[in-house]
Amino acid sequence: MIPRYSRPEMTSIWEPQTRFQIWFEIEAHAADALADLGVIPKDAAKTIWAKAKGVTFDVARIDEIERETKHDVIAFLTHLAEIVGPEARFVHQGMTSSDVLDTCLNVQLSRAADLLLADIDRVLAALKTRAFEHKMTPVIGRSHGIHAEPVTFGLKLAYAYAEFTRARERLVAARKEIATCAISGAVGTFAQIDPRVEAHVAKAMGLSVEPISTQVIPRDRHAMFFATLGVIAASVERLAIEIRHMQRTEVLEAEEFFSEGQKGSSAMPHKRNPVLTENLTGLSRMVRAYVTPALENVALWHERDISHSSAERMMAPDATVTLDFALNRLAGVIEKLLVYPQNMQKNLDRLGGLVHSQRVLIALTQKGASREDAYKLVQRNAMPVWRGEGDFQSLLKKDAEVKKYLSDKEIEEQFDLAYHLKHVDTIFARVFDAAR
Repeated sequence: MIPRYSRPEMTSIWEPQTRFQIWFEIEAHAADALADLGVIPKDAAKTIWAKAKGVTFDVARIDEIERETKHDVIAFLTHLAEIVGPEARFVHQGMTSSDVLDTCLNVQLSRAADLLLADIDRVLAALKTRAFEHKMTPVIGRSHGIHAEPVTFGLKLAYAYAEFTRARERLVAARKEIATCAISGAVGTFAQIDPRVEAHVAKAMGLSVEPISTQVIPRDRHAMFFATLGVIAASVERLAIEIRHMQRTEVLEAEEFFSEGQKGSSAMPHKRNPVLTENLTGLSRMVRAYVTPALENVALWHERDISHSSAERMMAPDATVTLDFALNRLAGVIEKLLVYPQNMQKNLDRLGGLVHSQRVLIALTQKGASREDAYKLVQRNAMPVWRGEGDFQSLLKKDAEVKKYLSDKEIEEQFDLAYHLKHVDTIFARVFDAAR
């Protein structure tokens, strides 16, 4: 993660000081449980809290110790002992490093998920507002990048709203999946520590108990979490690309807000580039890039190896920080998006009525033409329009074979834009009523 694409709300979750505070809480809550069970003196557990709660841990000192020990948890415990004193011998009783590391990671990922859920809520709110604003603003729908039939700009935003609603549901599930705690010892058998300690720590840290762990919490949970982030990133990119296409000069149906004093090019002063959505495309690629290592981290040797650790130390902060930034940038783009209905109408009319070809096809079949014959009649009148040799409706009216089935008035009726939009209310009700 780099400051350019980071927000302090998310980066603070991954700061060393935050990590050490969580480590301390895990160790101290475990000491409380051990004291309640009579394994360590109650006064020792109280002293651990009294001496270290609220302390700002000396990150430089911990790093110094780690350079010698080559072990981050031991370095932390050594520093904690310097703070707590003799009672520190009761810290980490029966625990292994992964009890602390994995439980901490899941606390951090849960907190990150909470921020991401708030980010998605902001995106959803922006999409809903703009969707209703342009509920009936007609725009050409495109398939393969080619004009197809009319839709509305509100529908385009409603598509995205439904997609991000699903994204939110998946993230809620992924958060639940990742929010587990393991305090089960060296190979997950609780040989040196009572399972009730794990239950106590889990409750105190806002987690659920991992039903069965080895030395580590199973990495299929993390794979699901990062895969979910990858899908959300794909949704971010999908909407970003839609906006980028709509901002192309020859289209210009919508445009990123261009602020006063903003510059688009060092060489060409006229440029207004879709830099924010282009940026979102790149950031989305980075988030998705972490899905593969998350999947590969599932297959660890026996009760555990450390091959997952280096990948997770990078991808956990990078993926969450990047997606947090991307979602907030996307929300800002939607909130300030410039929309040009006049250009949308101009593009709708650009192909001289060809967007109504399916209506004409159906009308011909309903009047007795076979589908094959109707298709040929429509297509032979459509092709000249592509070459600039007239408009579709006029050509149909001049075609004697078409006139065998349809009168001029009936042909004109097939070119009604409102026909294509008659179920917009129904679609909006499905999307937005279902999301309540």
